[in-house]
Amino acid sequence: MIHVTVPIDVGTIAKTGSSAFALATPMRVDELLVFAVHLALGERAPQDKRDRGVRATLAGFAEGRFIVAVNGRIFDRPDEVVVAAGVVTLRFFCPNSAGFAGREQTAAP
Repeated sequence: MIHVTVPIDVGTIAKTGSSAFALATPMRVDELLVFAVHLALGERAPQDKRDRGVRATLAGFAEGRFIVAVNGRIFDRPDEVVVAAGVVTLRFFCPNSAGFAGREQTAAP
């Protein structure tokens, strides 16, 4: 489980004049995965290691090696959009695992 802080999209707020984007930010799942990899490796990790980690994670996700739950909602495609605010919780699951079937049914739609 990884807790990722969601950045506020200041550019969209300024462009649209809507404060709604200050409360919740629409983000693609692959963007959240990039934040999660950077958080897991830490700020002191060499940039090339972070780049390799991001590439490997995104490739594995796109190939279906794992799926991710964002605040309890299951996602299996990198282009899906999550409306998030503050901090989101990411949990990773192998879709072939025996325990996954029960989790899929209890996750929020």
